[in-house]
Amino acid sequence: MSRLNATFERLAADGRKALIPYITAGFPQAQLTVPIMHAMVGAGADVIELGVPFSDPMADGPVIQRANEHALAAGIRLRDVLDQVREFRRSDAGTPVVLMGYANPIERMGTVPFLERAQEAGVDGVIVVDYPPEECDEFARAARECGIAPIFLLAPTSTEQRIGKVLALASGYVYYVSLKGITGGTLDRDDVVRRVAAIKSRTALPIGIGFGIRDGETARAVAQAGDAVIIGTRMIQLLEDGSPAQAPERAAAFIAGIRAALDAPAGNP
Repeated sequence: MSRLNATFERLAADGRKALIPYITAGFPQAQLTVPIMHAMVGAGADVIELGVPFSDPMADGPVIQRANEHALAAGIRLRDVLDQVREFRRSDAGTPVVLMGYANPIERMGTVPFLERAQEAGVDGVIVVDYPPEECDEFARAARECGIAPIFLLAPTSTEQRIGKVLALASGYVYYVSLKGITGGTLDRDDVVRRVAAIKSRTALPIGIGFGIRDGETARAVAQAGDAVIIGTRMIQLLEDGSPAQAPERAAAFIAGIRAALDAPAGNP
């Protein structure tokens, strides 16, 4: 069983929701990426989404764009991200790691070499924002053959046809984008609950909800609809706000607060 499947099954058996923080590899400093990953896991993160820096991250708002630009200026490339996953795996064999990024770096490396190197490094899933599911059958098949879950995005604007295609191709979990637009916006909780319920009625895959989740209250509210909460922009803000050396501690403190909110008994926010 894959690390992703095992994680979601364990959490479901315990009646808990997955906490999935996103960070950009190489931000705020390359040597801090792995310590930040370990700090978040120690504080209660269940899965790590690790962003692959790219020059034109079209789905991301200005906060994550700045992190991408900073990492690229420091020379972080896809091969370096895979090295960071490999380093993380030396002392954490169980926490799933999902790479999130865009097609260009993968195409430059070559899709098959990328998947083979990702498998060897210990990657569990991959989200390629600009790989449309309608054109992704071959990539999804090759990823699954390497034991890597192809994870796709759904949004409030997704058509019934697009939802069906994603659910047919995806594994690991489905990433539901909780708002229209880029990362860091403001979500409509009622709309999220309604739309995620409709998706869950069509699949047994876990649904992770991301974009616009900034605090424990919001995380707890949307988690009632899905199986996981994904937090990106707020994580990057925390990492850039203060001394880089203290970034792992800031990340851990924030994750611990979100974990406590998610795990609080009903009626005790």
